[in-house]
Amino acid sequence: MSATHAPGQTEASSPAGNTASQPDLKTLRDDVDDIKDLALERGKGFVDAAKAQATDYVDRRKGDAAQSVHDLARGLRDSSKTFDDKPNIKAFFDSAADGLEQLGGSIENRSFADFYDDAEAFARRAPVAVAVATFVTGFMVARFIKSSSVSQTSDRYDGYRA
Repeated sequence: MSATHAPGQTEASSPAGNTASQPDLKTLRDDVDDIKDLALERGKGFVDAAKAQATDYVDRRKGDAAQSVHDLARGLRDSSKTFDDKPNIKAFFDSAADGLEQLGGSIENRSFADFYDDAEAFARRAPVAVAVATFVTGFMVARFIKSSSVSQTSDRYDGYRA
């Protein structure tokens, strides 16, 4: 310890050290704030670009999805013709086909934002249903992955077969 320092006072905490480190600390804080602002700006740009790309993809694919639903409705309506002698069953098939045609039209006429808003509203109305569906989907995917990996290992010769 030098003679200019009081007992218990280090060189960094001395008054001379504080005046020298204050501009450095302020410059460092300014640099960190600039980096933070740049990172936030770039992150926001990345999120906006990803959202625009997802919207574009959904808009391109929704025509295909709507066509598939319309084809399913047409097939259902065609299969109802076999029940001409049973009007109750035929009416059930025709009603289901009408519902599918409405769904196909809805898919064609709605935007990605509309689908997202509907999904979010459903998740808010029925969070338990969303949680259960997520769990079941995860379980099914895990079973599928597990069954795929087991079939590859069981095909190998292990040397113990007769």
